[in-house]
Amino acid sequence: MTEEQKNSQATAAEPVAPEAEGVATEAAEPKKKREPKKVGRFYQWQVITAVAVVVVAICGIGFWNFHNTPEFCDFLCHNPQDPYNPTYYAEPGEPATDKWGNDVADASGMLSATHRKYANANCLSCHEPTMAEQVTEGISWVTGNFRNPLSERSLDNLNRWHKTEGTTFCLNEACHNNTKSDLTDATAKMKRNPHSWHHTEYTCNDCHKSHRASVMVCTQCHDDAEVPTGWLSWDDAAQLPTQYVSYDLEQQIYAD
Repeated sequence: MTEEQKNSQATAAEPVAPEAEGVATEAAEPKKKREPKKVGRFYQWQVITAVAVVVVAICGIGFWNFHNTPEFCDFLCHNPQDPYNPTYYAEPGEPATDKWGNDVADASGMLSATHRKYANANCLSCHEPTMAEQVTEGISWVTGNFRNPLSERSLDNLNRWHKTEGTTFCLNEACHNNTKSDLTDATAKMKRNPHSWHHTEYTCNDCHKSHRASVMVCTQCHDDAEVPTGWLSWDDAAQLPTQYVSYDLEQQIYAD
């Protein structure tokens, strides 16, 4: 084989450069670095909005729970509310102090204490404020047109704000789902049945008191009337060191 033939074979055996054939390879073009995906502004605002909603909801729930406590009323009204708190947190079966500062031998006779203890009730369970009532109370607070301690409201006074009447303030599906007949049957074994309703001039609040010891009105005439635990007889109530003042009587006194 001649020298020229050997050179021709060597040239044919050499690999042809890819660039020469026009073929693109990975070596020809460097790899691009992958950049992290950016969260769009739309999704960022979604996250911010969700967090804000959760925070507002938590604050709202906290405020509502605070709104139902005596501390909320005390926070807004200060001194007029102070006497109420001990009657609410009093423990049935233990001594307490009523709204007017009188000693109570057993808090079982105060509805504010028993409703909290046995029914998990709070202030708004009974004192559900209407707009008209809140405006009136706000004006009284700002102008100072109130007495301290506050006078005792009757069932008629409470019914007036809520546009109810008679015993429906207490006897209703949300509270005491009973009829007068049911109450009569429940206390039928007592020697003097306080729910016999033969005295039409009396209503629930004449005996049942929220922020002071309840009074067995029957003892005014019947010496053998049974006085429940924590309650007072008519005479004992009349001898309290500090006497309560009803709202209607207060209005009449200061009107004169």
